[in-house]
Amino acid sequence: MARLEQIKAEDWPDELKAMIKPELLTDLEQGLMRYFAHAPALVSGLAAFSGGLKLNRTLSERLVELVRLRIAFFNQCRSCMAIRYTDAIDDGLTEDLVCSLERPEDAENLDEAEKAAIHFGELMATDHLRIDDNIYAELKKHYSSAQIVELGMICAFFVGFGRLAATFNMVDELPEAFKDNAQALSPWGNEAIVVR
Repeated sequence: MARLEQIKAEDWPDELKAMIKPELLTDLEQGLMRYFAHAPALVSGLAAFSGGLKLNRTLSERLVELVRLRIAFFNQCRSCMAIRYTDAIDDGLTEDLVCSLERPEDAENLDEAEKAAIHFGELMATDHLRIDDNIYAELKKHYSSAQIVELGMICAFFVGFGRLAATFNMVDELPEAFKDNAQALSPWGNEAIVVR
């Protein structure tokens, strides 16, 4: 059960409804906004930032989803691990690829560019001070400077808001396996929910 009261979309302030358009989303897709509605004045900046990350993305949807799910594992964010986005599926994400995230460095179905980005995301989530010249040199083999900045901003977003979501314990709409906080879970090997 969630640790904060969710605010139903019909009770959101009109400006938040106009910005988020909750009528186009399922309850699960409304996600954190159901909690952020407690502080609606803060949402516009967040919506602009997250919208900018999505609309101006140059990295592939598949790559971003792989990085997101690897970070979600370290954050132990149940809702983050349970969700798969259709944009990523349309871009080639499969559950076999998700299973590769258990040991991405050994995965034969991930290319070297994906492995480098996933490793960067993992370090952002676990030990950011280990990101050194060598990590950046590997990223530069595969990505432009602009794409590395984009990757960093995406990782920072996933690490921070994934950890916040994990503390909210947003598990009510998730498959049963994700509702128990007594043990660590992974996004691989468990039932997933596909959302827009």
